[in-house]
Amino acid sequence: MKHVLCIVLLFHFTILFAQNPSSKKAILNESTVVKTIEGIIYPYAIWQQLLQTGDFSLRAEEPGNDKTAYIIYELTSKEKEQRLAALPKPNESKNFTTGKLFGKFKTTDMYGNKINTSELKGKTVVLNFWFINCPPCRAEIPHLNKLVEKYKDDKNIVFLAVALDDASEIETFLKSIPFSYQIIDKGRWIATNFSINSYPTNVVIDKEGIVRFHSTGYSLQLPYWIEKTIEEIK
Repeated sequence: MKHVLCIVLLFHFTILFAQNPSSKKAILNESTVVKTIEGIIYPYAIWQQLLQTGDFSLRAEEPGNDKTAYIIYELTSKEKEQRLAALPKPNESKNFTTGKLFGKFKTTDMYGNKINTSELKGKTVVLNFWFINCPPCRAEIPHLNKLVEKYKDDKNIVFLAVALDDASEIETFLKSIPFSYQIIDKGRWIATNFSINSYPTNVVIDKEGIVRFHSTGYSLQLPYWIEKTIEEIK
């Protein structure tokens, strides 16, 4: 798609040894041996996917040995929260400024429901810009869905997704990858109004219409920061 940039989180897997946060970084690649605590060796593609979920981590089997194998293990809820909190804040979008008013737009969602951002004053708005053929956009959808589920009973939080695709394409896509946001189809004109050309882009707007958080690209810590911003607004 011309003039559109998908920002992908590149996993060359530069990590810290799990048992010693102050130790030197290790570069992991296709030749690195990664196995379970039972000794089952995982192919590169498998352990790569597990790490990308943010639910797993690695620890060196022989700390200090540059050729050590690694043990993959699942993080506890507390460990995941601590890990996400320690990660840097996601890259900010160049199209928004924290503390500034968010612009207005009026449209309908893919099912014809009216949306007017001027009428959303008093509500927290979580906004996502995406398109179907954007791998990082698709990668973050399951994590964004968890946020919708967490706040499903709070009517003062609105989740909107501005898609570049038309409704028929989105409906087909949703059959394989559900997206719980209220989706606006054919939203390129909205993205253009905000000069957005990198995806995904996420924005959190407070009850007064002020931008409180914004980011571009996929990152494991994105849902953490969206949730953190929502709670600060509440």
